[in-house]
Amino acid sequence: MYKNKKILITGGTGMIGMQLVEILHKMGAKVRVVSMERNKDLPKDVEFKKLNLTSYDNCIKACRGIDYVFHLAGIKVSAGIATKKVASIFVPGVLFNTNMMEAARISGVKRYLYTSSVGVYGPAKIFHEDDVWHTFPSHKDWFGGWAKRVGELQVEAYKIEFGWNKTTIVRPANTYGPYDNFDPKNAMVVPSLIRRVLDGENPLTVWGDGSEIRDFVFSRDVAEGMILAMKHADGSALNLGSGTGVTIKELVSTICESIEKPPKVIWDKSKKSGDRMRIMDIQRAQSIGYNPKVSLQEGIKETIDWFLKKRSVINKKYNVFYAKRFV
Repeated sequence: MYKNKKILITGGTGMIGMQLVEILHKMGAKVRVVSMERNKDLPKDVEFKKLNLTSYDNCIKACRGIDYVFHLAGIKVSAGIATKKVASIFVPGVLFNTNMMEAARISGVKRYLYTSSVGVYGPAKIFHEDDVWHTFPSHKDWFGGWAKRVGELQVEAYKIEFGWNKTTIVRPANTYGPYDNFDPKNAMVVPSLIRRVLDGENPLTVWGDGSEIRDFVFSRDVAEGMILAMKHADGSALNLGSGTGVTIKELVSTICESIEKPPKVIWDKSKKSGDRMRIMDIQRAQSIGYNPKVSLQEGIKETIDWFLKKRSVINKKYNVFYAKRFV
C-alpha cells in the first residue's frame, strides 16, 4: 500500500513524526516532511519543506503531488501551560488543522489521517471512542481539546458533503519518546521528569502522592498504529494507547531506576495532581492489528539514551510558545 506512494507527514520532525518517517521510508514510500525545523536525523532522500501551516497557501504547497497525508502537526503542552497559554494552543491548532485538511481535499489527496488527542475527552476513568460527543473536554484540556474536536468535525463534514471517506482520526494517549519536547517550562510529564532527573535535581519533588493512573504509550507504537489506521481508513476514530494504567509513582520509579545515581523523591501532597485515572480503551485499534509492544521500562531507557546523546541540541528545538505571532 505504501511503496512508491508520495506521502506527506506534517510535524514529521517531532516525536511521533520521526518514527513514522523511518517506518514509511523503509516501506519504500516517497516521504515529504513539513515542519518548522529541519532535523539532521531525517534520511537524506526524504524531502523537507519548512512551512508555517497556519497559512492556507503553505498547506497547498505542502500537498502538491501527494497521495496520502499524515497530519501530525500539533501543540503538546504540560497541564500547567494548558490552562495559561490558551491562545497559543487554540489559534494555531484551529488554523493549521482546518487549512491542512481543506488543502488536502482540494489537492486530490486520496487518504488522510488526522491526529486528534486524548484531550478531546471529558473526565472519565476509561476513554471509549464513541463517548466523546456525550461530554465536553476536561477544563484542564479545554482549549486544546476543542481545537482538536473542531478538526474531528471537519473530517465528519467532508465525509457527509463530499463523500471523502478515506479518512481516519487517531487519538494518541500520553505519548513519549525520542524527539519529544524537553523544555522544563512547558514539557509534559514524562519528558519533564526525565529532564529534571538527568539535570541532577535532588531531591526530586513531584506533585501529588503518586497514585494517579495514566496511559503512557511509546512513540514508535503510536506510529505503527497510525500506519494501520491509514490502511483501514473509513472515517472512524481510533484510540492509540497502551490500554493499561501506570501510576505516577511507578513512572517516577522507572525513570529513577534507569540512571546510575537516582535522586531522593519527595511527594508534595499539598499540590493538585489531576484526575485519578485516565486510560484508553484500545479494542477498536486492536481489531485492525494494533499491538503496542514497547514496555514502559524499554521506552524510558530508549528515551533517556537518546536525551543523553542529543543533550546539546535539545534546547534549540522550535517551540510555539516562544513565537511572537500565530500567522
